[in-house]
Amino acid sequence: MNDYDSFAEAYSAETENNIVNAYLARPAIMTLAGEVAGRRVLDAGCGSGPLSAALRERGAVVTGIDSSAGMLALARRRLGDDVDLQVVDVRDPLPFADDSFDDVVASLVLHYLEDWGPTLAEMRRVLRPGGRLIASVQHPLVDYLIQDPPRPSYFATTSFTEDWTFNGQSFPMTFWRRPLHAMTDAFASAGFRLTVISEPQADPAARELFPDEIDDFTAKLSFLCFVVEVPPSAAASKAGDQPGVSSPL
Repeated sequence: MNDYDSFAEAYSAETENNIVNAYLARPAIMTLAGEVAGRRVLDAGCGSGPLSAALRERGAVVTGIDSSAGMLALARRRLGDDVDLQVVDVRDPLPFADDSFDDVVASLVLHYLEDWGPTLAEMRRVLRPGGRLIASVQHPLVDYLIQDPPRPSYFATTSFTEDWTFNGQSFPMTFWRRPLHAMTDAFASAGFRLTVISEPQADPAARELFPDEIDDFTAKLSFLCFVVEVPPSAAASKAGDQPGVSSPL
């Protein structure tokens, strides 16, 4: 995974109130999550904790995981000691029992992974039957349409690296592109049932705060959001069935 420890403070400050994260990515997840009071929610890739904080404000019982100890230190500063925060790489087995959560949120996390399979299988395992995974990723058409040079094939799953700059220092970040059907196939193979695909727009409040950017920003593709569910009938099938066979999309 990318080394967020090396720029944790700068990244957190940059994304706290910017248009992309504060007025598009996080509101999109919160809108799809809806009423979460009393629900056990795993924030997978929680970073410095802004989404965890928003979920907790709505009454969720939140657990946060992230591969970056530096980001989790910022989350601890934000959330205090009453939220369970653990250094966990989402590519590894999750340190939670089966059926531990009602929801998993993964905001802008999956596009860092070459292989979604093991991560989605673990997320399904820790969700109760009927539980939801709410995820956002980079829109698969963005790079294909606007990248220079253009992406060689929309249908290929390929990596790319771009430089993020904080305080005059450049940090390479690697992402994985995949076509839409590869995403939905991965959810199905993990045993999820697709319920929502969303192409979110910016929060209307962004128009007043970013008047010079908003028209251009809202005209472009940005993220793709999914809500997928563990079928209620999955209680007996989690341990032994082949993923995706009993609960296709």
